Amino acid sequence: MSALPSERTPQETAEMVRERMYANDRAVQGLGMDVVEVSPGHATVTMRVRDNMLNGHEICHGGFLATLADTAFAYACNSYNELTVASGFSIDLIAPARHGDALTARSFEVSKAGRTGVYDTEITNQRGERVAMFRGRSYTIKGKPAVAE
Repeated sequence: MSALPSERTPQETAEMVRERMYANDRAVQGLGMDVVEVSPGHATVTMRVRDNMLNGHEICHGGFLATLADTAFAYACNSYNELTVASGFSIDLIAPARHGDALTARSFEVSKAGRTGVYDTEITNQRGERVAMFRGRSYTIKGKPAVAE
């Protein structure tokens, strides 16, 4: 039986949000992403670069890297169970990701004030090499939960 919202710890809330968001997140599931860790204002998401993610240069298409980072950002900023959406983001592609690479996106809260937030996400490969840096800006819709209780 699940604890009442007022009885949940912030960590329990973050984990409940991850579980319920993931259950409906067809994009993340379809791309083979795994939300491996979440805590208030933080999230870690992994993805293996598949053949159908490669561009004409035989490297991972930048759009997939942006999607991976955006996913970690989404789980981090919704971890309080307040409906939060992206208001914008930027990404710097630092090194290529190649077929078979195991990528990890770690997102953390830089600032959260009122309805807006700033989150940074670093993507690394299995060797710990930085592949990309992403900065997301969020907007919280007050009074609406990210997931149903």
